[in-house]
Amino acid sequence: MPARRRPSAPILWSSLTWPEIGALIASGMDAVLLPCGATEQHGPQLGTGMDTALATEVCAEVSAATGVPVLPPLAYGCSLGHSHRWPGTLALSPQTLIALVSELGDWLWQAGVRRLFLVNSHVTNAAPLRCALEVLRARHDGFMIAVLNTAEASPRVRAAFFADAADWHANQAETALMLARAPALARPALCAGADDPDRTAGLVFAHPVNRTSQNGVTGHPSRATAAQGRRLFRHLVTDLTRTVRRALREAAPLSSPYRPA
Repeated sequence: MPARRRPSAPILWSSLTWPEIGALIASGMDAVLLPCGATEQHGPQLGTGMDTALATEVCAEVSAATGVPVLPPLAYGCSLGHSHRWPGTLALSPQTLIALVSELGDWLWQAGVRRLFLVNSHVTNAAPLRCALEVLRARHDGFMIAVLNTAEASPRVRAAFFADAADWHANQAETALMLARAPALARPALCAGADDPDRTAGLVFAHPVNRTSQNGVTGHPSRATAAQGRRLFRHLVTDLTRTVRRALREAAPLSSPYRPA
C-alpha cells in the first residue's frame, strides 16, 4: 500500500459519495475502521452511550493519522450481562451481532475493502466479533480482519483500565475518558458516591453484573480526572495508530488459497 500523508480531518465513510469511495479504494486504500460500541448502563455517573462514544472518538483520531476511513459506528452490542436491573441497556444477542458484522463485511468485500479493523470498546462484544471474523475470512479468501479492543490497545493502556478492578466497568479509566472527551456523558457530581468494589476475585463462573455490582459500577470513578482522561486518550490513539499503520503493510505469511484448487 502506498505511503500517505496525514489528512487534516477524519475520513468519514458516511460523508463520502460512491465515486469518492470507489476512487479511494482504487488508490490503494483498501482498509476501513468500524467503531464497535454499545448502549448500556454505565453506573449513575456515565451515559449509556459511553462505549460508542469512545470507539467513535478513537477511530476518528486514528483515521486522521492514517487516512483509513471510518464507518458509521455500531451503537448496540452484546450487553446481555448487564441484566434488566437498571434501565438503559439495549442489548443484541451474540448471534445477532455476529450476523450484523458478517453482513456488513460481505458488502465491504464487494466494494473492494480487504482490511477491516473492528475497534471495540465494549468487553463482551469481543467474542461475537471474533466469531464474525471467522465467518468472513472463511467466506472471502484473503479478507484480513482484526478485532482491536481499546482497553487492550497496549500494555500501558491495559494497565490504566485495570488499575482499580480486574472486572472493571464504568471505572476510573472510563470515567476519566468521558470527562476529557465527552463531558456531556459524565456527571461529575455523582462520581464520588459511585465507587463499587470488584467482587469477582477467586470466582469460577462469569456472573452477570446484577450479581457482582450494586449500582452497575465496578471500580473507583471517584478517582477519575479529566487530565487522566486526556493522557489515556493520547496513549490509546498513539498505540492504536501504530498498530493500524503496521497492519496496512502486512501480508499473509503464505499465499496458499483457503480452498484446494
